[in-house]
Amino acid sequence: MGAEMTIDPPYEPATIMGGLYGDGAIAPPGAFTPEWADRMREDIEQLFAEAQAIPGGALPRGPERYYVEVAPERVRGFVDIATHPWFVAVCEAVLGPDYRIVEIGFDIPFPGAADQPWHRDFAAPEATIQGRRLNSLAFNLTAVDTLPEMGPFEIAPGTQWDDIAPFGDPMFPPRDLWGRYSARAQRKLPRRGDLSARSALTIHRGTANRSQMARPVLVVGVDAPDANNAAHHDLQVTPAYLAALPARVRDHLTCRVVDRLTPIVQAHVIERLVVETG
Repeated sequence: MGAEMTIDPPYEPATIMGGLYGDGAIAPPGAFTPEWADRMREDIEQLFAEAQAIPGGALPRGPERYYVEVAPERVRGFVDIATHPWFVAVCEAVLGPDYRIVEIGFDIPFPGAADQPWHRDFAAPEATIQGRRLNSLAFNLTAVDTLPEMGPFEIAPGTQWDDIAPFGDPMFPPRDLWGRYSARAQRKLPRRGDLSARSALTIHRGTANRSQMARPVLVVGVDAPDANNAAHHDLQVTPAYLAALPARVRDHLTCRVVDRLTPIVQAHVIERLVVETG
């Protein structure tokens, strides 16, 4: 099914890079229609039910919060995302023409999810701390219209450049620095069809879900050629699916070709998100 796009190119590299090198997150509203997002939610709900039945299929990321990695062909809108002009423009502007799609998954905070500790998704590489260059991005697509009581994503703009490793943990700043992030915090309230891009190094957290509704979000991870995040993931495709992909998607996938898709037992476990809350 083709994408139903509601925003128009061109997209200026300077604007894209200014946003991601500045605040660390950018988002044009309404990249897809709400109906497109509703189909994505159907896929997520089916995939989560399957993951729950598999040891290691759904990783806890705190109380009542889970992350699941999936195969691209199990998400009907994957090609729509990977060929969206804004997605392509952002990847090329920040990561270069040889960017690699290395991850697709989803995060779900259910009712009762707690405030997470402030963190980044992985340790900042030398390219960022020393070279002041971003070599990976995460794209998010909400499956619901986000309300304040649903535990929205909270981000501290500009903190992708913070070197927190000297404080003991390269992913989690110590509590005595949390005031810095709380003072800068911006809560994101995306709606169905919105697409955003961020540096996963920008300090952020999921907040408490005090509603009666889950808040599923699809995540697509993309690397520059010198990044190594693919080592933490297991992107799988079948030969028939790979052959049917447009070249502009196929040529950017870092994946394993398999005769039959197998459940993804995830390697990117973040232990402190399980044992700590904000």
